[in-house]
Amino acid sequence: MLPTGVAPAVVHVFGASIAHVSAWNDVPSGVPVYDAGDRIVMAGLVDTHVHINEPGRSDWEGFATATRAAAAGGVTTVFDMPLNAIPATTSVAALDAKRAAATGQCYVNVGFLGGVIPGNAHELRALARAGVFAFKAFLVPSGVDEFPAVSEADLRSAFPVLAELGLPLMVHAEHPAFIREANTARDDGSRGGYAEYLASRPAIAEQAAIELLLRRQDECPIPIHIVHLSSALGLSVLRAARAKGRRITVETCPHYLTWCAHDVPEGATEYKCAPPIRDAGNRDALWSGLIDGTIDMIVSDHSPCLPAMKDTDGNFFTAWGGIASLQLGLSAVWTEARKRDRSPADVARWMCEAPARLVGLDRCKGHIAVGYDADIAIWDADAEFVVNPARLEHRHPVTPYAGRRLRGVVNTTFIGGRLAYHDGAFSDPCGTLLVPSL
Repeated sequence: MLPTGVAPAVVHVFGASIAHVSAWNDVPSGVPVYDAGDRIVMAGLVDTHVHINEPGRSDWEGFATATRAAAAGGVTTVFDMPLNAIPATTSVAALDAKRAAATGQCYVNVGFLGGVIPGNAHELRALARAGVFAFKAFLVPSGVDEFPAVSEADLRSAFPVLAELGLPLMVHAEHPAFIREANTARDDGSRGGYAEYLASRPAIAEQAAIELLLRRQDECPIPIHIVHLSSALGLSVLRAARAKGRRITVETCPHYLTWCAHDVPEGATEYKCAPPIRDAGNRDALWSGLIDGTIDMIVSDHSPCLPAMKDTDGNFFTAWGGIASLQLGLSAVWTEARKRDRSPADVARWMCEAPARLVGLDRCKGHIAVGYDADIAIWDADAEFVVNPARLEHRHPVTPYAGRRLRGVVNTTFIGGRLAYHDGAFSDPCGTLLVPSL
């Protein structure tokens, strides 16, 4: 998978970098050779939305288990979200604690994101100097006390600092005015079903949040990134903003492209995420937004928890909102993309190139090209498998993908030219803790 398209080739790796890309039969003697056969040799995926939770909540997920899952899924670089760990990454001391916890455990490359919370605007410059690649904020409660939501007043305080730093602000974009608590019991006496949960987080909440952020951007231009877009209602707002030259990017996730609300079985809280999975027409519109370029990228929003936090007797309001899919993202997206006549080149653009660009790594990651890091995923686009939770590497094998047939099997992953994963076996941790280049 070259920048010019798919072609037979030999990728020459020297040290941690790609030194040369040549004709398929240009193999020098006396060097180790990995023959990928007819499988796709692609730049490793870059996933800019991963909740690893260590330190503090490593019983939910940790660096070793999350990065093993990444390597098994062809993901060579992940970015750790600033919440769910204790402490949250809202200060340099917390970032130092994160790095200490990650050291020696990572099977893939790991970068870190800083948090914007009420009252920490004064910490943002130091966090940027200490090496975060971007910042994250919530407009609604995050689910953990250590990472409260910001108000418009908090954004007004943070935006001038972020403008000075030039780093993106990633935002969980649901407007709190439109989010409702659980309604009263239904006719059968039950409460907390999926339909009720879906109605409590309507599509208009995402559109209104995007409009709010654009108004703040009017006052103080900064690069804004909308995370996990689930609603196609916001696409027209995004298109209009792009037409005016606004610096706004947007991601969606494999689960919003795979399922619709009709697919969610009653009481199946493993499907709970926030924002929620919406109707089939919405899913199709998200695909259209990807294809026409309104949606820039696909990342996992890998957000595991303890199994008991999902097992809430079918109550979607009390279940933890998160889907763990780091190992399955490439396969899930390719399964659905193929149905829509998309190519592996589309997948590479959405899952390798665009996320690398978001965090400023597009000169070293996201392509098979000379001078780029030798972070490589090798996968079979025709092979199929049925998801067996027991074979998933993240800490707790709770997943709505259980039993689903997917197409696209990752065989081998290289990190900086070193074999990290091959057919179910892992080498020693060889990932790098990333810092931005000056």
